[in-house]
Amino acid sequence: MNDFDYLNEKTVYLDAACQSLRPRPVIEALDQYYLEHNSCGERVKYPWGEKTDAMVEAARKKTLKLLKLKEKDYFVSFTLNTTYGINLLLNEICAEYVEKVFTSDIEHNSPFLATMALARRLDVPRVVLKRAEDGSLPLEEDFHKAVLVVNCAANFDGRQLVNLKEVVKKVHGDGGLVIVDAAQAMAHYHEMLEKTEADAICFSAHKMYAPSLGVMVVRRDLVPKLTQNFIGGGMVDDVFADDYLLSAEANKDHVHTIFEAGLQAWGEICAYSVALDWLGGRTKADKQRLTACTEELDRFLRSNPRVQMVGKQANPTMSFYVEGLDSHLLGAALGKEGIMARAGYFCTHYYLDKICKYPPLVRFSLSYATRESDIERVKRVMGKI
Repeated sequence: MNDFDYLNEKTVYLDAACQSLRPRPVIEALDQYYLEHNSCGERVKYPWGEKTDAMVEAARKKTLKLLKLKEKDYFVSFTLNTTYGINLLLNEICAEYVEKVFTSDIEHNSPFLATMALARRLDVPRVVLKRAEDGSLPLEEDFHKAVLVVNCAANFDGRQLVNLKEVVKKVHGDGGLVIVDAAQAMAHYHEMLEKTEADAICFSAHKMYAPSLGVMVVRRDLVPKLTQNFIGGGMVDDVFADDYLLSAEANKDHVHTIFEAGLQAWGEICAYSVALDWLGGRTKADKQRLTACTEELDRFLRSNPRVQMVGKQANPTMSFYVEGLDSHLLGAALGKEGIMARAGYFCTHYYLDKICKYPPLVRFSLSYATRESDIERVKRVMGKI
């Protein structure tokens, strides 16, 4: 069965770096929640709630299994998106553990702006490190009592943090903390994050074939370095006139609740659990098709002397501009032909605009929903334009 059979032949979706399309099993799981067990997780004891609880707990376990991390060391919390997770962590980290803030030049605005806010709040220096062309990060800095927030894959050309494990080891060796933005890695190369001992890994389920949802994978020993200042229902076991008992303090198995104030997106979490199963079921043929489509489209774009590509390697996420042609107009023209792609700076303004001084770009981001016929259609339409 084609899990994306709701796409017609003239619809080409190339914006998976923003949010991926959802395969039918994921859509059906969300429908099933609302139709068969619409209930609050971790609050009720009737059968619907028990089913929701089981699926939510499975989602947490599957996430750790995917990253090959142990429950005794890490826990999983759910939130709105990557941006929210990063901001939540940085807003709750205690000042005594932060003397300097680091990020890199190719970051999405999520960590780039959040690290600005942290440095201003604590009145500490902020350093923007220059990433190498291969995506690696220099390790000459002293990360003593530093917080490093860095992506492991860029959202405009897919370049990866190829020395991720060395970065984590160096920062921890210096006495610092590492938060990884994994939003662009989880769908197609989560393997690079396996056994990565970062203090926190934040990503968005909606970029990995699941509903709109944020996921935080956090080291248990980071919790004592945080102060909970965003708090509400679902986080406490008891409340007094002027005090409260956090669920995370009362029961170590409920530590995930420190980031889960209020009612959670239980249906989306259940469907995310199904999306993890679906991703795990991708065959060698699925992966080869994605690679072949990526290489063919990259080859086509690079063959035109007017097309200027960002990055030197073929990647499912690719950005470019056409000399003499406004990218926003190109994006609109593609859209009229049923080809959905992004135009602009993709929330990476500092690097793409201020450092590289590129004009606005067009981004094609492929996924397992991409068909060979989609690539042929893009080539025909681009040729016509």
